[in-house]
Amino acid sequence: MGTSLSRRGGVRLGLLAILSSVALVAALGVGVSAAGAEQHRGYVCTGGQIPAGTYSSLKVTGTCMFGGDVTVRGNVHVEEHAVLNDHAFSLANHVLIMGNVTVERGAVLGLGTYNPGAVHDTTVKGNIVANKPLTLYLGYTTVHGNVVSNGGGSSTEFRNFPTKDNVIDGNLIIQGWHGGWLGVIRNRVGGNVIVSKNASVVVETPAGCDPEDPNNPCSGIAPGVDTDSTEVQTNVIGGNLICKHNTPPAQVNPLEGGKPNQVAGNAIGECAGLTA
Repeated sequence: MGTSLSRRGGVRLGLLAILSSVALVAALGVGVSAAGAEQHRGYVCTGGQIPAGTYSSLKVTGTCMFGGDVTVRGNVHVEEHAVLNDHAFSLANHVLIMGNVTVERGAVLGLGTYNPGAVHDTTVKGNIVANKPLTLYLGYTTVHGNVVSNGGGSSTEFRNFPTKDNVIDGNLIIQGWHGGWLGVIRNRVGGNVIVSKNASVVVETPAGCDPEDPNNPCSGIAPGVDTDSTEVQTNVIGGNLICKHNTPPAQVNPLEGGKPNQVAGNAIGECAGLTA
């Protein structure tokens, strides 16, 4: 399914510190603008293509995509139920966001690409913070801060939550998302990775279908668990890997080319056995 498109006394204190820092990021980091941003106008996209150019800020209120190479000197904000680059599709080869990216309830954010043969020069110098998004599509993207997603998803629409082939200097935290399929695959993360309380709650029907394959299309969705979901594999992690209370439990899927994770710190919970 993912192709369509791991208790020591010090760990608990470390985790509390991580979550505290994440809360601080969410509370304080969003309003920061880069120096010199006043030289460029902000852009509000209500729908359609965002023209190539340099902007002081970007706000997305409708269904939008990058129509060319974009530099944002400040922050990007995707409002409730808005969409930016669904399935990470855009016409940009180069994207630079110098501030933070925030994603609100029911919204979609796509950055980078899932085509390894394409140019994939996308950089976020700040943090990506999502509050109950419909989903995030992050591929071949460099994030110098943290990536944090809390809650969200859908029980009536099959959505993937793929986080693949990224470089994240800070922490990667995905918690409380419900949907179709979720994967954390082939990322290089400098800090900690936390995957918790996520659940696959809908499956594509018929079993084994591919919505992008005209010879074997999906006819709909049904309640249930996609057994391929919660793939946490082939990552290189500088901190701890913590996986708890996911449905299905975190796994390495060799049928999808998955390999154990390389973890410099501790592998805890469901991911305790998913390391090299």
